[in-house]
Amino acid sequence: MPLPFLTADRAFDEAADDAALPFDDRDHWRRPYRPGPWRVGAAALLLLLASYVLVAAVIIAFADSLAGAAICAGLAAVIIVSALRLLRMGTWVSAHGLRRVAFLTTQTVPWAQVVTVRTTQQPVRWLGLPRTVQGQALVLVRRDQQAEGQPPLLTDRNADFLARYEAFNRAADSIEVWADEYRRTA
Repeated sequence: MPLPFLTADRAFDEAADDAALPFDDRDHWRRPYRPGPWRVGAAALLLLLASYVLVAAVIIAFADSLAGAAICAGLAAVIIVSALRLLRMGTWVSAHGLRRVAFLTTQTVPWAQVVTVRTTQQPVRWLGLPRTVQGQALVLVRRDQQAEGQPPLLTDRNADFLARYEAFNRAADSIEVWADEYRRTA
């Protein structure tokens, strides 16, 4: 049962209004695509592991070892925070700029510093692992840095777009539209 009011693709389904940027409030940070099944599945497995660790913490607490229970509860909290951060990873856009959220870092680039955002064919990492394959990548070129040293914003082989080429193309086009619109006004 599709729930279009919960998806990021809802604006693309509404073909009646031909606005390039279909969002009403452009000051809020938003990801112009849905998280992929690999990312959601990994986060679900982490949350399942966290539930087992929390059950273990309760069992250890009933066995009169509060220090061990506290360690297990702390480990479960770290696993839950990791799962939430994994779901938050990706490229976010707003009227302020472009934000690349990685697992441990977040980098925000104002639109005034963006030279271009383009899709290129290049070797990309498969699911973030060291193995590289030929694929498409959405690359950000900034005024103050070279394009070669920057990691790509999106790839068609990451956890959001593996085996979802149409979704990658739609997300890349959407981010390119945001960049074109706001580079002109910045």
